[in-house]
Amino acid sequence: MPHSFRWWQPVAVILGVVIVSGMFAMVEIQIEGAAGWAANLPTWRIEKHWLLDIFWGGRAMTGYHAWVFPFIGVMLHMGFVLLGTWSWRLEARALAATMLFWIIEDALWFILNPAYGWFGLTPERVPWHKHWFLGVPLDYWTFTSTALVALAWSYGPWRRKADALVAPVVPHGPAAGR
Repeated sequence: MPHSFRWWQPVAVILGVVIVSGMFAMVEIQIEGAAGWAANLPTWRIEKHWLLDIFWGGRAMTGYHAWVFPFIGVMLHMGFVLLGTWSWRLEARALAATMLFWIIEDALWFILNPAYGWFGLTPERVPWHKHWFLGVPLDYWTFTSTALVALAWSYGPWRRKADALVAPVVPHGPAAGR
């Protein structure tokens, strides 16, 4: 790996995501209580649609989720705006962080929710998760593995080629300060 790689960087990303996910899980527990997937919230719902089966794991689309999912995605991309930079490797990290955020947040919602706990995460008690594998929702496996591949790619030695494809957003040189 290149000299600029520090082993703690991806660990710090994951730790930061765990902290933010835990905080948001607590917010959602306060909002939803025991009624997960916005079951008792005053919001619109689309229960059945073929696109939900493809893109949403068969879960209902709600007004709450229609706003909260992109909100988190935008917030995890705000660093690009604040720093005035973007690259494919940073995009891979932001997307990985977004995927990890939702998986960790969902798991922590169960673990920290007094109405469930870890052992309450079962197909019988959690009907909004339609697909299960090895005792947890299938999303946990697919998004965690995809996120870890993206995160590893973003720190790998091949990242310099990907970065060379994108010019910095912030101007450099003598005209930069004007």
